[in-house]
Amino acid sequence: MSFVKERPGAPDGFFEAEAAGLAWLRAVDGGPRVVGVHDVAHDRISLERVAETRPDAATASAFGRALAVLHDAGAAAFGAPPDGWDGPVFIGSRRQPCHPSPAWGAFYAEQRVRPFLGPAVEAGNLSTADVDVVHRACDLIAAGAFDDADRPARLHGDLWAGNVLWARDGVVLIDPAAHGGHRETDLAMLALFGCPFLDRVLAAYDARHPLAPGWGDRVPLHQLHPLAVHAAGHGPAYGAALADAAERTLALV
Repeated sequence: MSFVKERPGAPDGFFEAEAAGLAWLRAVDGGPRVVGVHDVAHDRISLERVAETRPDAATASAFGRALAVLHDAGAAAFGAPPDGWDGPVFIGSRRQPCHPSPAWGAFYAEQRVRPFLGPAVEAGNLSTADVDVVHRACDLIAAGAFDDADRPARLHGDLWAGNVLWARDGVVLIDPAAHGGHRETDLAMLALFGCPFLDRVLAAYDARHPLAPGWGDRVPLHQLHPLAVHAAGHGPAYGAALADAAERTLALV
């Protein structure tokens, strides 16, 4: 059976980008299960239908280990799109840049946070004072204050709980915004909107690929992207949360 998503008048490459991201994630041996694509066209995508079940601790641990394997598969650069894809990249319904960069901070600030600030201000969801705070955090990030030796990870890119389906044979990932980025970004997004048995996911991940010291303190830094995306279209509460995360990012140095 198939699950079909349709969007009449979809932007060029919208569903094709989703299919390319799913294929890139699915190519990793030992990574999480990724929903299968039956067919893709300009205005629709036909996907494997997933029979969901209740989350449990054992499945969460298996997911954490598999997610570390996925990230370790790597990417050509920070900001690199899925291999073989040179079209546009989206998160949800919004287009976002995806240009390879040698430095994580410059990529993250300029391609994952700043592009959504103008729309958030125009929507009335981010005040002038708050956008200034976010820009100051972006300046710090772009200058390399949080760059480290970790190589580009193969990210799902929109890893909130709604894109993590719990099935009988393990977690199934859907709806990626796949790109090369920092592993902590996927983990921070899991924490942002709540994930069942998150402590088990993180413990198993850390056992498979030990996380860098202080990673928990950097969660607000890595939540700037999803908060900026939501501030652009989902209300002023996200603008306030974005400004708070920016303040906490500035406090890290």
